[in-house]
Amino acid sequence: MNAAALKNAKTSTPGTLGQDLRNFVDHLDKGDTVADGWVKGNTKSIERILKLPGDASTRAYYRIWTKDSSFVMMKMERFVDQGLQLPFLVLQKHLSMNGIDVPTVLDVDPERGIILLEDLGDVTLLRCLQNVSTPEVELDLYQQVLDSVVDLQLQASPREGSPDLEAFKLRFDHEKLMWEVNFTIDHFYKTYLAREIREKDLKVMMNRFSEFCTALADEPTVFTHRDFHSRNIMATPIGGDENRLVMIDFQDGRMGPAQYDLASLLKDSYYQLEEVQIQKLVEYYLVRREALSGTRIDREHFWRIFDLMSVQRNFKAIGSFASFLNRRGNPGYLKYIGNTFENVRRTLLKYPEYSDLREVLFHYYYF
Repeated sequence: MNAAALKNAKTSTPGTLGQDLRNFVDHLDKGDTVADGWVKGNTKSIERILKLPGDASTRAYYRIWTKDSSFVMMKMERFVDQGLQLPFLVLQKHLSMNGIDVPTVLDVDPERGIILLEDLGDVTLLRCLQNVSTPEVELDLYQQVLDSVVDLQLQASPREGSPDLEAFKLRFDHEKLMWEVNFTIDHFYKTYLAREIREKDLKVMMNRFSEFCTALADEPTVFTHRDFHSRNIMATPIGGDENRLVMIDFQDGRMGPAQYDLASLLKDSYYQLEEVQIQKLVEYYLVRREALSGTRIDREHFWRIFDLMSVQRNFKAIGSFASFLNRRGNPGYLKYIGNTFENVRRTLLKYPEYSDLREVLFHYYYF
């Protein structure tokens, strides 16, 4: 988007907004949410404003049309103290500079809690997947995304000359991974299901997950998106049948096992892949990463860590879905718990030695 298209909506100095947008944001801050109705009598440069469906966060998004273009406004709590050091802005710059396709930031106003972003449209990877006609088309879509995963791991991870990012100091260590396990036990089993877990069963959960988390924490680390699933990848048309696949919602990125984002993507709560497709896609990832890194990857070990990561990651997602109801009164994500538990079940069935964990997890879920 050029300056002429933005007109009053964007000035050339980061941290400022056109007067019409300032007025609109101040209007929102007063508690009035009727966005389109406000436009008619209060702005010359803005033609239309539409509030977009929210994600799982507390941020709000608005699509804003000018005469010549459109862009998206992300509204959050004011971030004056952090300013341009806001994690989203720091990581957007880092990822963009390293060739990772993320939304372009057009302007920033910390005082009003505003970030203006390029308009990527409304089509997510999930929507594309829901409309695929053949397994081959499904594979092709995922392979394009896996190319980005490999680039993220090889280009955005710390190396000589990398900036000293806060995200590089954070990692999925044993403590963090076990905190997530306890989060699900509290929010899903104890609060949402209102189940009292017997001491011996809780011991099985804690011992097995601690074993998993120890193995995961011992793995070499790469930069991880942390929430890399089909709803956090936008598919923006660029001509013909081609799409840009753009990562969003990356502000919580940190260091973790290479299998972390892979498990999030291929054992997605929102879209279930057949096991044969997962096997093909993991092998595609491994071949590509080996080719670009020049390092051979042990298949048996990689798969085991991938499976352990999948169980831990899916288990945490179940807790998150329950917490949206418990904390915010939002039941909209409960419908994804069934698919997510099915991912856990299918993975644990591959390991007879973990039958005790499988039996305990599903006893309190089904009975």
